This record gives sequence, structure tokens and C-alpha cells, in this order.
Amino acid sequence: MRKKLLLAILFFCAFIVAKAQYTTRNAHSHNDYEQKTPFYLAYNAQFGSIEADIWAVEGELYVAHNRSKIEAAKTLDQLYIQPIVALFKKNGGKTSVDPSYTFQLLIDLKTEVEPTLTLLTEKLKNYPDVFDPTVNKNAVRITITGNRPDPSKFKDYPNFIFFDGNVTKRYDAEQLKRIGIYSENLAVFTSWKGTEAIPEKEKIRLKQIIDSVHGINKEIRFWNAPDTSDAWKVLMNLKVDYINTDHIPELSAFLKTN
Repeated sequence: MRKKLLLAILFFCAFIVAKAQYTTRNAHSHNDYEQKTPFYLAYNAQFGSIEADIWAVEGELYVAHNRSKIEAAKTLDQLYIQPIVALFKKNGGKTSVDPSYTFQLLIDLKTEVEPTLTLLTEKLKNYPDVFDPTVNKNAVRITITGNRPDPSKFKDYPNFIFFDGNVTKRYDAEQLKRIGIYSENLAVFTSWKGTEAIPEKEKIRLKQIIDSVHGINKEIRFWNAPDTSDAWKVLMNLKVDYINTDHIPELSAFLKTN
């Protein structure tokens, strides 16, 4: 009887852990700057990853999806850096009153690596307690995607700058330390549109990719993925680490009830 009771307790605990596996910390706010309230909507939902696309124009970094949409008021400083710095000051060196919460700022370089990345690092160097994990363990992690330097040049940039990995590239041990996350275009690996089952061969291929990334203790997200509750469930079952979304309130509510 005691054995049966113990098994029941273990099963219940395993069920609770499985249910709690995904939270909004596993959510990625794709093109966050296009939200009605950039940064704060994802931050208030405690998303684990927030994305901003940047353009280097005449020595300033602007946030926009296309160059034609650049606006003078929408700089990286105004939309992201200064709000984050203010939060650290308000919360005593943390992003939030919740000491367990921090997030990744995924910065997509739309203009050439140089001078864009140097302009960015010079801005961030002013706030080592906010963006450098060697100075503050609660720091926001900066990961560069879009235009990235060749892996051989990772070492030329400050250690607080991480890079988005590519599963088709090989990285040596030192380069791999600078990989913050792997991001892949889901459409490259599957024809699945989220309204039907993933073809078995494509599902196996996706699982192999996800497992290979987990095997080197890294995390993965897929962009260009279907952005619906049915699709989110599939991605969670595949153990994708970050669920990519343009629908912050909907994914937030979904993760709180699933």
C-alpha cells in the first residue's frame, strides 16, 4: 500500500513539474518594437526574451523593421536601453522586484556589422551593472542576431556580447561560449503551417535539431513559426525553449493555463 501511495505521489509531482515547465520566461516577443507598448508589454508579462531590430544611421541606432520606417523618436536608447537602466536603478540592481526574473534582449542588426555593433557596445559599456553578467549576475543578456561577425571575430567584442547561433555552422569551444541562443527559420525544416500534424520525417528532423542544441547546453527558438495556441502546444511538446510570438497577451494567458 505504501509503495502504491509513493508511486501516486511521484506521478502527481511529475505531472505538476510537467505542467509548470513552460512559463512566460519561455516566451519571445518577436519584433517587440511593433507592439503598442514596446518593451513594457513583454516586460510586464515577464517574457524571457525581447527582440529589437536596429539600424545605424549617422552615428545613432534606430529601432525599426524597415529603413523607411525609421522615426527620430524611436532610438534604441529611448525604447529599450534607458527604460531598462531605470528599472535596475528602481529595483536595486535587478530587472524586477522578483529576484528570479531577468531576460534576454535579442538585438537584430539590420545594417552592416560595422559600425553598428561597435556603436551598440559603446552605448552598453556605460551600464556594466545592467548589461554585463560578469559585473552583475542579474544583468540583461545581450544577444546579437541578424548581421553577425564571423565566429572568428567574436573575441574582438566585449565578453558581455553574445551571438545568435546557426545550426549549420561549426563553432570551436571558445566561440561556443559566446553563443547565447540558437534561432532558426522553421520553414527551412518543415512545411507545417500549424493547422495540421507535422509530417513525420519533418518532425524527426526538428527533434534532431532541438536535441542537438540541448546536447551542447544551449537553447533554441524558431522564427517564422505558426503563432496560434495549437502551434504553441506542438512547439512545447517538441521542447522548443522559446516560443516566438507577436501576440503577447494571448501567449501570456495561454502559458498561465497550460
